[in-house]
Amino acid sequence: MDPLSLYELNSLVRDHLEQSLPDQYWVQAELSDVRTNSTGHCYLEFVQKDPRGNNLIAKARGTIWAGIYRLLKPYFEEATGQAFTSGIKVLVQVTVSFHELYGYSLTVHDIDPAYTLGDMAQRRREILKQLEEEGVLTLNKELDMPLLPQRIAVISSATAAGYGDFCHQLSHNPRGFYFYTELFPALMQGDRVEASILSALDRINSRLREFDVVVIIRGGGATSDLSGFDTYLLAAACAQFPLPIITGIGHERDDTVIDSVAHTRVKTPTAAAAYLIDRLGSAADELQSLADRFYAGVLARLEREQHRLTQLKNRIPASTVRRISSSRMALLTLQRDLSQAARTALSRQHHRMELLQQRIADASPEKLLARGYSLTLKDGKVVKDASLLSEGDEITTRLQHGEVRSVVRTQER
Repeated sequence: MDPLSLYELNSLVRDHLEQSLPDQYWVQAELSDVRTNSTGHCYLEFVQKDPRGNNLIAKARGTIWAGIYRLLKPYFEEATGQAFTSGIKVLVQVTVSFHELYGYSLTVHDIDPAYTLGDMAQRRREILKQLEEEGVLTLNKELDMPLLPQRIAVISSATAAGYGDFCHQLSHNPRGFYFYTELFPALMQGDRVEASILSALDRINSRLREFDVVVIIRGGGATSDLSGFDTYLLAAACAQFPLPIITGIGHERDDTVIDSVAHTRVKTPTAAAAYLIDRLGSAADELQSLADRFYAGVLARLEREQHRLTQLKNRIPASTVRRISSSRMALLTLQRDLSQAARTALSRQHHRMELLQQRIADASPEKLLARGYSLTLKDGKVVKDASLLSEGDEITTRLQHGEVRSVVRTQER
């Protein structure tokens, strides 16, 4: 048998492949090394990994020609909200081809977005299940939303249209509420979304006392760039963040993982602003209701007190008459009692004076003289001690009737 050239062998292989595998086949695989050239063709690799060890067990080169790729890529991304990029699992319709120079490859003709959606949903479910098993899934939802969330840390791209819409709506709210916002710039699309948002959360975490809530918003980007919001690390950080997180990343159809763990999920940045305005509006309405109730209560109290004062005023004349009459009766009673008390006191004092007068009368010299006693005086003073007298002293003896003058001749001691 004559030897074959390599080209002849490869041509034989190509003919046999085309004869044995002439149809189109639906193949499940993971995309790898996706790239496009200047002509619009997409070149990629399809890989399959061992689920037990994550090692590659199959690989094939793939091609999507420009005409098909222009239709397939936007259709897939619009349907899934996922970029057509490496790392995602797809279900593609392919034909098998073999080129003498480039070898075995798969040419893509169609794609089923439902398969990728299912895989993405499964990945989200696995992340949420892991967070639930770790006990952190609902931690952020359990935080109390402040009644007045006015100090807002915003994670967004500075150039995103959604960020501008968010700030404009807050600053021009119809009720004139004041909001303070500070932007913590982050990439909101591409393969650096996770690391960029985690960095912004770390910066906010170092200044927790300065903010009431965190708002993660995205607007104006492609719906195919949401895969960065479906990662375990980002979801775990948001679930355990100590401030309530509000997400508005412009994805209306399905929740991303961080939507599922955030305190509040809204559809768009403007909806996030509306939520905050409504929150303040509810607090303002409640405060106004309390003020109205307080005002009504004060008026009712004033009316009751006015009515009570009127009743008291109307009762004053009668009360005055009764009080005067009662006081007059009391004065008369006091007057009578005072007169009686004065008469009693005077009687007691009169009796006491009579007793004193009697005692004084009984002790008077005249009384003593009447009993036969006498008083001896020398120079007008009563002589009580004879030793005080000398011979020749002139003394006076007073009797009941008259006096006798004498001169001391002798003295006995």
